[in-house]
Amino acid sequence: MKVTVGDGMAATTTGSSLAYTPRFDFRDLQLIVAGYADPAGRERELSETFGSMRWLWSQDEYVRFDRDSRELRSLTFFVPPQWIREGPSFRDGPPTRAAGLRADAVGEFAVPGTTVFHCGSGADALSCLADVRLVGREPDARLGVAPAVDLLVYEGAVAGWSLGDPARYLTDGFAAPPSGPPAPATRLRLAECLELVSSPLVDRVMDREPEAWRRLRVVERALREQREDRGRADVLHGVISRLVEDYEG
Repeated sequence: MKVTVGDGMAATTTGSSLAYTPRFDFRDLQLIVAGYADPAGRERELSETFGSMRWLWSQDEYVRFDRDSRELRSLTFFVPPQWIREGPSFRDGPPTRAAGLRADAVGEFAVPGTTVFHCGSGADALSCLADVRLVGREPDARLGVAPAVDLLVYEGAVAGWSLGDPARYLTDGFAAPPSGPPAPATRLRLAECLELVSSPLVDRVMDREPEAWRRLRVVERALREQREDRGRADVLHGVISRLVEDYEG
């Protein structure tokens, strides 16, 4: 299968998806699928790969291919700032197809960040789309390029991504996520936190609207008092408590 990645890079699907465990860094709202474990490792990889990355003032995603084999090497996707109530439709769409990618040629390209995201109340999946016009539409293909990570293809182009059970992969920075499944409470809190740190709700928090602040304090207290799954709860609480400190006045 041929797909377009970013602003014009053509790639062909392969049978070799990435084996790395995803890391969902909630502090910086980024999904890291890579073999490196720190920013220095990311920098070292740049000399061995080609593709898209963030430059000064750009909001591009990291999509890197090995310079020798042209095989997909790593991904870093950023959660966009706009929360939406509805996401892409997967109900009757194609199932996930495990696949890698091989770039058709060596060259730099840009992959602009997605613009809207959806995460249901049970946080069963986090889905990010390049264009709000794709909301509610079924993708033409779902390429499972790593465990729980799908690229969403519309009309031959990668136009979004999805992370299944994002609470399972919660972490801070480049650290490996906790082992074992998340607690049900963590999944609920994650969905609430994603809405709280994104527009339009975060704008109402910054404007100190009473209902927005009531919701913020309820979530902060629930995370502070949660007894199970403390590692993941601490990751979420660190971000939410800082939001309280920054805007409580």
